[in-house]
Amino acid sequence: MSILIFLAVLFAAMIFGAPIAVALMLTVIALMWQLDFFDAQLLAQNVLAGIDSFPLLAVPFFILAGELMNAGGLSRRIIDLAQAFVGHVRGGLGLVAIGAAVMLASMSGSAIADTAALATLLLPMMRRQSYPEGPSAGLIAAGGIIAPIIPPSMPMVIYGVTTGTSITKLFLGGIVPGVLMGLALILAWRWVQRGHELPVAPRQSWSERLKVLGSCVWALMLPVIIIGGLRGGIFTPTEAAVVAVAYALVVAMFIYRELNLRRLYAVLVASARTTAVVMFLCGAATASAYMITLADLPADLAQSLGPVMADPRLFMLAVVVFLLLFGMVMDLTPAILILGPVLAPLAIKAGVDPVYFGVMFILVGSIGLITPPVGTVLNVVSGVGRLRMETAVRGVMPFLTVYLVLLAVLVLFPAIVTAPLAWLS
Repeated sequence: MSILIFLAVLFAAMIFGAPIAVALMLTVIALMWQLDFFDAQLLAQNVLAGIDSFPLLAVPFFILAGELMNAGGLSRRIIDLAQAFVGHVRGGLGLVAIGAAVMLASMSGSAIADTAALATLLLPMMRRQSYPEGPSAGLIAAGGIIAPIIPPSMPMVIYGVTTGTSITKLFLGGIVPGVLMGLALILAWRWVQRGHELPVAPRQSWSERLKVLGSCVWALMLPVIIIGGLRGGIFTPTEAAVVAVAYALVVAMFIYRELNLRRLYAVLVASARTTAVVMFLCGAATASAYMITLADLPADLAQSLGPVMADPRLFMLAVVVFLLLFGMVMDLTPAILILGPVLAPLAIKAGVDPVYFGVMFILVGSIGLITPPVGTVLNVVSGVGRLRMETAVRGVMPFLTVYLVLLAVLVLFPAIVTAPLAWLS
């Protein structure tokens, strides 16, 4: 009964256009009513407790770091580097998009920020060289969702805080799946471009490449510092976010000199607005998670999943299918906040490694960002590129297909994630 009330109120509020945070607050009130107690003070305390968290400080700092990299020229230089080394290959701009997406993912951790940067810089270039609009937009969208997988990842921070999973291990566990996503996109792009006569850019000399590489050294050092610091235990993920902001700010203002005080103010305002939305979501989700625990929803769900709980792979397959369907109508952050506290304990009961489950949860949720009808990242590409949503949806289908194949492989062979994680940890 509690599950039905929770889902009914949540989806009814969303259908009527309520923001996700408000919808979560309404589920809290509904569950309090169903359990025959209502305490506004308890509700407020849980919302504040959800925001008052040291690990969650990483969220605003990673958001700010991503904004600084886009405004300060770090993202553009990464794209220039990829263009210098693979731009001369047939369909080279697609490979540039993939390479830049992987490199940007290792610096920002935000799918929307990376997708916006890639679409702003690469879509006009692809148009000028007569690349097909749909597949080009689809490739950029599919590349953008690598950001939540490769560290540093803002969704992994939120998942770790919400479920009590080690954020450092989540970061390290995402490296191999993120690289595999990039390789899968290369295979899909090579297949997609077969029927198109695409122009080939002139090959740049090694002196030109080295010059571009020299200008990118400062940008490329950021993921080295973050991953090296986490691997060596020098700082926590929260401290890594602060280091990323300080480093990006110094490079953007004093080395590349593309960021002045006026633009810095605009960056801070944009970051604050995004942070406010995310943190309100976190607070509402904490209150919701409290009531979910009180109503014992995980036990009810475990009972309904009884037939698959005995086999970890069967359990993971059921969860992946469920999350894919959920991701079609729900953004990644709300999905983490709503489903993370419910599904993570069930995964442990089913014998699934909690870090592996967390990585898979984020991966499936990220794929939801390019699945219609919501498809947040598809909307970003369509808006930046001034494309019809239908064009972007058709264009992303080949890349979505290879991602689904990759998901199946990771479900069948969890060691692809867990074995490298054991070495990296």
